[in-house]
Amino acid sequence: MNRHDLIVIGAGPSGLSAAIEAAHAGMDVVVFDENARPGGQLFKQIHKFFGSKEHHAKVRGFRIGDELLKEADAAGVRVELDSSVLGLYPDREVVVRHGDEVFHAKGDAVLVATGASENTLGFPGWTLPGVIGAGAAQTMMNLHGVRPGDRVLMLGSGNVGLVVGFQLLQAGCEVVGVVDAAPRVGGYGVHAAKLARCGVPFYLSHTIVSAEGSDHVTGVTIGEVDRSWQIVPGTERHFDVDTICVAVGLSPMSQLLDMAGCDMVDDPKRGGLVPVCDESGATSVAGIFASGDVSGIEEASSAMIEGRISGAAIADYLGYLEHEGETRRVGELEGSLDALRQGMFAPKNRGTVPERTEEGCPVSMNLLEHGFLSDDEVLAYPGVTHAKGVHAVIECSQNIPCNPCQDACRKGCISIGKNITSLPVVVGDAACVACGMCVASCPGQAIFLVDEDAGDGFATVTLPYEFLPVPSVGTRGRGLSRSGEEICDAVVESVRCVSAFDHTNLLTMRVPEDCAMRARFFRPAPADADEEAVS
Repeated sequence: MNRHDLIVIGAGPSGLSAAIEAAHAGMDVVVFDENARPGGQLFKQIHKFFGSKEHHAKVRGFRIGDELLKEADAAGVRVELDSSVLGLYPDREVVVRHGDEVFHAKGDAVLVATGASENTLGFPGWTLPGVIGAGAAQTMMNLHGVRPGDRVLMLGSGNVGLVVGFQLLQAGCEVVGVVDAAPRVGGYGVHAAKLARCGVPFYLSHTIVSAEGSDHVTGVTIGEVDRSWQIVPGTERHFDVDTICVAVGLSPMSQLLDMAGCDMVDDPKRGGLVPVCDESGATSVAGIFASGDVSGIEEASSAMIEGRISGAAIADYLGYLEHEGETRRVGELEGSLDALRQGMFAPKNRGTVPERTEEGCPVSMNLLEHGFLSDDEVLAYPGVTHAKGVHAVIECSQNIPCNPCQDACRKGCISIGKNITSLPVVVGDAACVACGMCVASCPGQAIFLVDEDAGDGFATVTLPYEFLPVPSVGTRGRGLSRSGEEICDAVVESVRCVSAFDHTNLLTMRVPEDCAMRARFFRPAPADADEEAVS
């Protein structure tokens, strides 16, 4: 039987982070993972992360995964792939299956970082081919380059549903709508706004009545639900679709911890059955720790920090760190984790909807109920101002932990301050040089550069654009509002993409001046359209 200082179960963001931290302390660490590739969900995540520099803000998930793997390799972490842990037994003994071989291993400590699995929802036709989980859709698109379908309905308006919905658009799918039985958007408003301005409608207080088809999905019917979650007769809508993407939450994969005899609790706010553990991840069973989604559903940024905390705590537990050093390191990490757990979407605030932001601005009900800020509401926020010449317009209206725009602006035009959840403020006496770094760095794609008077009755709007093919200069099309409505003619004046933008193109379109504060997306005209250019 092999023995190790630390056995980590799960090579996702939390498990790898813990293994790295423990290995840096001099421990012999082995990581078992059932997949053929380490990194967990990170390699599916092509979007940019929120947070600050220490949380990998404005860095795409798969790049963070690459960084973790390089760090783990440099630290001497041994990662055993295609290795399924079948059981966790007394004295921290694990049973592992690798191919046709089954073997036992013991650790002085064991960290369970098995993550979470997707929930599903039963409805007539839910077993038809074409009904898939959002994670499966991400795997198909972002790992294998396979488009899940042509016309897709997204079920679920949490961050997973919103992010994957946008990635479906990027893959060339038509998203006919986002459906959720809840009366309000569950994820970040900036994620919803990205979909809305592309023309994707939101059907909240709705659910799926049935999926149609014989051997695959050919259509879906949705209906409005009342306060008892029953379909309201006469509210049914039908869509011709070939794919239904389900994003209705995650459940911690905590079975190994339960098997090991750890005290467990059913906590809906943490996703379901989770272990009772302290801030270091220590469970009720000596030497067994848990971190990441297995101990409570959160973002990947939080999971990585939780892993680091557990790794340092385990090193201290086994005598590889001086206690003072461990206390100092964990204190730093806990401060970083606490920053991510603040604001409107903090775990403690789940299930509540504040009426005002931390700054006293009214929370946009239109955003919560329809996915976009209304023209009347948008001016209430400190990032939205009028000015002469090119200036930043920041349509960030919720207190979420994110500040890369402040760091990106070398001229000090944007301020968030020390509180990472504060709304961005446009600094009035700072001169914008239209470098576009703030636009490209915003993970929510909520920043625009606007020149309200570009001459001859026209304005220019610079927006983030992450679709292929990228329109060329002179391309004619339509300017879309925040709701995705076509409101004006538009023409592409410039397209910029430098390495610092990390594949976020900055597209500048020329629009009528009365649309400067309303046009937020560009839709190229059909190839065979004979439209007049904006001049």
